[in-house]
Amino acid sequence: MPDFRNLGVLLRILVATSLLSVVAAVLLSPRLDRFGWTLLDVCATVQPPLVLVLITLAAACPMLDRLRYPVAAGGVIALSAIAAGASHAFGSMLLGAAGSDPGRHALLGMALAAALLGWLDLRSRALSPALVEARLQALQARIRPHFLFNSLTAVLSLIRADPRRAEQVLEDLADLFRALLADGRTLSTLGREMDLARQYLAIEALRLGERLRVEWSLEQMPPEARLPPMILQPLLENAVYHGIEPLPDPGPIRVSVVREADRVLVRITNPVSAAVMTERRPGNRIAIDNIRQRLQLHFDAEASLRHRIEDGRYEVQLTLPYTIHDRQSTAPGALP
Repeated sequence: MPDFRNLGVLLRILVATSLLSVVAAVLLSPRLDRFGWTLLDVCATVQPPLVLVLITLAAACPMLDRLRYPVAAGGVIALSAIAAGASHAFGSMLLGAAGSDPGRHALLGMALAAALLGWLDLRSRALSPALVEARLQALQARIRPHFLFNSLTAVLSLIRADPRRAEQVLEDLADLFRALLADGRTLSTLGREMDLARQYLAIEALRLGERLRVEWSLEQMPPEARLPPMILQPLLENAVYHGIEPLPDPGPIRVSVVREADRVLVRITNPVSAAVMTERRPGNRIAIDNIRQRLQLHFDAEASLRHRIEDGRYEVQLTLPYTIHDRQSTAPGALP
């Protein structure tokens, strides 16, 4: 069954219902100048039971997940019929309308629910698990060469000057690559990804020295929050490569994580030179697009990534749903 708690699923249902309401209003309007009033009447009939059903389904999602699909679908259709009929009967009672026919509206509610479930099922077949998992693995694989190149560059700078330290860094790299090669279909934790980010920046600090400064603001970070693996490291890699390296003077990278109700906000900022702002190296866009696609596959519309340049600093903000349970590697609501 679709995840009726997911923002993307709810938006698709609302948009589809609104489009069907417009079509119904066009068919039912006796004249063009009556279209607006007919559309208002259709929306007043459809929207109240729809909102009631969506709220109920969101609360019942854990139970629906345990049922077989035909049983769960039948329950959703029955609930829609009851809500549509009861809503029409209640509205008629309040308005004192005679000749109320809740049965007709119950049938319409059943038909609408069945149509929406059928559409979501077709969409789920288009986003089959095999296709989504293959896409996730491909996206995950694209970030590994960049990480390997930059990390080995840092180690090479130590081999002659401090071979023992270089050996220790290679051991740390082995630990990092174990995490890097992990299955991209499962979610990691924010605490684990932040440890990985610290290890990566520590390796880069060996190469850049005092030029690299990092300011952490993690007092409100929920370490148990789930997110796709290797999300933070590419963003910090961009901050180092596009922000710190081109600058002649030291510059701070600021990392902050806060939880706001059911969301987790991650902000990473770094200074940028005027040359980098005009040059727009392609590597930054590749990492941003990669992460945005992986967030969409895991969280659908519940997650977002925004970036901007303001006052000589480049800022990336990740907005993630606060969840502490692992999810499938498929778009929420996309698979039965």
